[in-house]
Amino acid sequence: MLQEIKDLQQRAVKELTQKINSQKKELTFKAPTGSGKTYMMADFMHRILANMSDVVFLVSTLSKSNLARQNYDAFVKYSRNEFTNLNPYLINSEGADEERISIPLDYNVYVLPRDLYKEKSKLNQQGSMISFLRTITDEIFGKNKRIYVIRDECHQATKNLDSLDNFFTKIINFSATPNLKRGQNIDIQITEEEAENVHLIKRIEFGDDSDDVEVAIKKLTEIKKDYRNLLGVNPCLIIQISNKDKADDEINNTIKPILNKIEYQDLKWMIIADKSKSLSDTNDSIKNKLPVDRWKDYAKGKDSTIDIIIFKMVISEGWDIPRACMLYQIRDTKSKQLDEQVIGRVRRNPRLLDFETLNEEAQKLASTAWVWGIISKDRQQSYPIVLCNETAVVEGIQLKTIKLANITERKDFDIKAFMNNQKENSTNKSIFESYSILSKADNELIDLCYQYSESYNMWFQFMAHFNAIKRKYNDFICDYSQSMEIEKDENGNDKLSSFAITSICIDNENYQNIANWVWMRKDGSDKFSFDSEAEREWANVLVNLSNNDKIKRAKSSDELFESKFLWGKNFLANSNIRYEYYADGIHSSYPDFIMKDTQNRIHIFEVKSVNKSNKIDIDKETYEAKIISLKECYKACSQKIDYIFYLPILKNEQWQIKRYYKGVEETISKDEFIKSL
Repeated sequence: MLQEIKDLQQRAVKELTQKINSQKKELTFKAPTGSGKTYMMADFMHRILANMSDVVFLVSTLSKSNLARQNYDAFVKYSRNEFTNLNPYLINSEGADEERISIPLDYNVYVLPRDLYKEKSKLNQQGSMISFLRTITDEIFGKNKRIYVIRDECHQATKNLDSLDNFFTKIINFSATPNLKRGQNIDIQITEEEAENVHLIKRIEFGDDSDDVEVAIKKLTEIKKDYRNLLGVNPCLIIQISNKDKADDEINNTIKPILNKIEYQDLKWMIIADKSKSLSDTNDSIKNKLPVDRWKDYAKGKDSTIDIIIFKMVISEGWDIPRACMLYQIRDTKSKQLDEQVIGRVRRNPRLLDFETLNEEAQKLASTAWVWGIISKDRQQSYPIVLCNETAVVEGIQLKTIKLANITERKDFDIKAFMNNQKENSTNKSIFESYSILSKADNELIDLCYQYSESYNMWFQFMAHFNAIKRKYNDFICDYSQSMEIEKDENGNDKLSSFAITSICIDNENYQNIANWVWMRKDGSDKFSFDSEAEREWANVLVNLSNNDKIKRAKSSDELFESKFLWGKNFLANSNIRYEYYADGIHSSYPDFIMKDTQNRIHIFEVKSVNKSNKIDIDKETYEAKIISLKECYKACSQKIDYIFYLPILKNEQWQIKRYYKGVEETISKDEFIKSL
């Protein structure tokens, strides 16, 4: 899954890098909170600086210090490891009032806290900022550089910085909720759905509008034990209340009476007021002994004992609490933008880096957030679905899935013996260069390195022979006869998966009315939406099959399904139906449709199209490479499992269908597919 996260982020950065050469002066990059905007920002600057030595970046961040310092520290860290072209500097105005601020000229990334450049600021009144910009861009006496401005969290106004527009060659806006000007569009985007699908951010379960705050508090107590046992994290509920007059009433008459109940008295809580330098209130034993910034740090940690954080404001940008998994909003912000910002605070995955090591129950817990009091645009654009008959479907369709084994799981592979057989390498790289190479490697190679390295010398030895180890790993992982295996459960038996009991259908248009499959909408409608035109067209093929009296329906143990065709879309939310393959990293194919026929044969479909998509385009070369990888995956899967795998590819209005069974590939038409049933 981490490889898929890298691919998602690198696709977006690659597209931004390509579009920077367009005629547009201003570009907008949209990505959800928690999707790694700072990392992608650093990657983008690194790529530009590798090819454009005359470019300097000015990164404008919110607040006087917190977010700016956080971004600067991240850039310094990245510059030592992955993105070595970065040479960052944090602009500040510390020092005596009469002391003139001087900004050095020999850096290429300047981080500017937005509030440092205001009308009455030292940077403005002393002319330090203007002097710096003139010198850095001057053709004759200066550096003759082009300035690319990155506006982090661009939904916030930067009027004073905007007045310097004539110094800037390019402006790149980064935000989860960009405030678009008239005629302005989003140029590059990672959608919430894309980030959810790779578990980069959590999916949201919205509470009912009628739920009071006790429902949220009770839910917190219900999941707390599992959260701590399965994830090693103490979960946190954020309650956002009104400002000013309503706040005291909400705290004293709504929230505290519930918290004072016997069943909730073990919960620790804290209240933070807007712009206050001290904590408003808490029932923690170290009550009010820390300034508010220390309280914020205290509340962030995964082991923090604070269970509930109550705010009289919108949570400030830059304060990330990955353990926060619930939000109850009493305050009516009247702003969808602010709503999306505060929702982002509970959507970070608390076990992102080792997510794949968690069991199924823990993964579901780590990738779920609960929200009350906000109706997001995505809630309006999606709808919950459930199985028509849970027992009949789960009993009727039991699927084996495929994973790729780690090279360390091979009984005939001994990393120490392998290293002993390598010739000594006299051209060792520096620790920084070696670390940069390792950080970009597949996760399995990183794990192998640290399993082998019992000392610093062994780590350097591993990195000295990294290319040989990588070749050995690639030979193994790409040979599916060795690396591909059926997933096992905790008892060592073949793991069996079915459709999720509940899921979510995202409204992507491409509508099809379906009444005879495994799903039903909670609102009673039979109108379903699909990710692409090709998916909808293939769903229509299966709908027509299910209505064809010449084709016997699949049987199940339930009378309800005696007359139904046992098939359905593999909606990604909560799905465990996946098949791993390798393509410059381990990926998971979540097939689009699953079908069971009258002979109890399982049919697996991954639908593709070579027609132009109405979504963000993936370049043709990358898309074709993915189809080749899927072909190899499904061919190998069909040798391991007695299922029939298909790649229906829509070209114009015609289907070209690749079918894989027992390791044999065939190309068939739509009519031949129908006849085979």
